[in-house]
Amino acid sequence: MKITWFGHSAFRVELPGAVLLIDPFLKYQPAYAGNFEEMIAGCTHVLLTHGHEDHVGDTVEICGATGAELVSSPEVCGWLALQGVAKVNPGNIGGTIDCGAFKVSFTEATHSSSMIVDGKMVYLGPAMGLVIRAESQPTLYHMGDTGLFGDMALIDELYRPQIGIVPIGDRFTMDARQAAIACKRFFHFETVIPAHYATFPLLAASADELVRELAGAPVKVEVLAYGASAEFSGVR
Repeated sequence: MKITWFGHSAFRVELPGAVLLIDPFLKYQPAYAGNFEEMIAGCTHVLLTHGHEDHVGDTVEICGATGAELVSSPEVCGWLALQGVAKVNPGNIGGTIDCGAFKVSFTEATHSSSMIVDGKMVYLGPAMGLVIRAESQPTLYHMGDTGLFGDMALIDELYRPQIGIVPIGDRFTMDARQAAIACKRFFHFETVIPAHYATFPLLAASADELVRELAGAPVKVEVLAYGASAEFSGVR
């Protein structure tokens, strides 16, 4: 499994037989750099945690250019189908979708999900986390945008994710201290990758506090630079 961070909550996940783009807010974020065509090359699936603009991002263009299938909530899939996305595969909290090369399970996230369209607020279903499982690969949990909640312990019990993509930016999600509490109290992650920070002035500027908060904990904090990748192998 190869995981590349494109800033904010946008990740490219390469698995045997599939290339996933999660929350691909690429071109219009302040940190955007690099080659868009290279970022999306080979994409087979776009996974969205919720319907906010900074997560939907370039989904319509990506799906149009690559033929990728969109995986998200029924509301997000339905709304983006109206915008021209041809292949959608909806699911909801508690459910699992078999996408062939991998399975994705939808979890709770304490957050909102909406889009302003033509001056009106459009509700776009629940915000969710995503658990991604593939044969002979570590289990990945992208929390999406979320606050801290006690039922995270049940997510760990059900899926035992080894890699956690964790929001730390504060204001709209957990801050680093809350994220560290979640990682230490509710999960048995081997690796934590911070997300949803250093994009806008309102958010935390770095992952330094998370590194401090998890110092001494039995988990590796993988702080990726924009466009950098990390590779993971093996299952627990």
